[in-house]
Amino acid sequence: MALRALTRALGSLNLAPSASASPSLSLLPAAQVKNNAFLQVPSASMLLPCRPVLTSVALSAKFVSWKSRTKYTITPVKMRKSGGRDHTGRIKVHGIGGGHKQRYRMIDFLRFRPEQETKSGPFEEKVIVVRYDPCRQVWGVGVMMVWVNELCGFSKDMRLPRWSAHEFLTLNRSADIALVAGGNRKRWIIATENMQAGDIILNSDHIGRMAVAPREGDAHPLGALPVGTLINNVESEPGRGAQYIRAAGTCGVLLRKVNGTAIIQLPSKRQMQVLETCIATVGRVSNVDHNKRVIGKAGRNRWLGKRPSSGLWHRKGGWAGRKIRPLPPMKSYVKLPSAVAQS
Repeated sequence: MALRALTRALGSLNLAPSASASPSLSLLPAAQVKNNAFLQVPSASMLLPCRPVLTSVALSAKFVSWKSRTKYTITPVKMRKSGGRDHTGRIKVHGIGGGHKQRYRMIDFLRFRPEQETKSGPFEEKVIVVRYDPCRQVWGVGVMMVWVNELCGFSKDMRLPRWSAHEFLTLNRSADIALVAGGNRKRWIIATENMQAGDIILNSDHIGRMAVAPREGDAHPLGALPVGTLINNVESEPGRGAQYIRAAGTCGVLLRKVNGTAIIQLPSKRQMQVLETCIATVGRVSNVDHNKRVIGKAGRNRWLGKRPSSGLWHRKGGWAGRKIRPLPPMKSYVKLPSAVAQS
C-alpha cells in the first residue's frame, strides 16, 4: 500500500521539462541525442500500465538508433528477426515468426561494376565456390575476379568465408550466392543452373555490331545478346541492378529488339520492354527443383520462420465430428408492440 501511494504521488508531480528548458531532440546532433536519450524525463503519454501498481509509473522511452551498413562486406551479417512487425511494434505481415538463426550475405546485383582503380571495360571473374544461402531460394556462387594473365593464380591472403554446419540442417530453401572480386575486391552474386567452381565468367557493357556467343553465367547488355537467349537477373534501368527474374529456377527469353529497346518474356509469360543497354545474365537461375520440395510436416515450416495463421483462416471440415460453421442468426420470440399499433 505504501509503495502504491508513493508511485501515485510521484506520478502526480509535473516532472516534464518545459520546451524552453531543453531543445527538441530532433534539433540536437546525433551524438548528443545518443548521450542524452535516457536523461530526458518522459511525458505522461509514455505510460504503459500493465499492472494496477504501474498505473502511475512513468518509464523512459528507448530511442533506438538504427545503424545501417554502408560498406560492402562478404562476411555474413547478423540479422534480427522482426516477427512480421514494423517499427511501431504492430504486426504488419502475418505468418512470420520464430525460425532458426540466419546470417545475411550481401549480394551485389549490379554485375558490371568495374573496380575504381581499373579502366572501364569487360572484365573476367573466377568462380571460387557455389554454396547454399539460408536467406534465398536459389544457389549462390563464390566468384573471384582475376586478371587475364593470372587466371590460375591465387593470392596467399585469400580466405573463403566460414559458415557453420547447422545452416545446412535447416532446409535447402534458398539461393546460393557468388563471392566475386574485382582486382582486390570480392562480392557475392546469384549462381546459374550449371555454374561450378573454377568457371570463368565475363562481365561486359559493350554492344557490338554482331551478337556475341553467350556462355552461361556471363553478363551482357540485352542489345549484345542474340534473340532467343535465356536470361535472368535483368535490370529495369541501366545501372540500377538486377530486379527481374531472380527467383530460384526461373528464366526469361529475349524475344526481339526494336529501336534501341529489347522485348523480354518474364517467367509469368508477360512481356516487358526495356532499354537494350540493360544488363542481364545468360542462363537459368540455380536450384531448379526448388518448387518440387516437400515440407513433410508443420514443424519444418516453423524451422523456416513460418508461423501458422489464425484459426479463423484454417479450413474447418468434418474432421472434428461436426461441421464448424458460422452461428445462425438469433430468433426473437418476444413480439414487441409496433409503432403502428400504438398510434
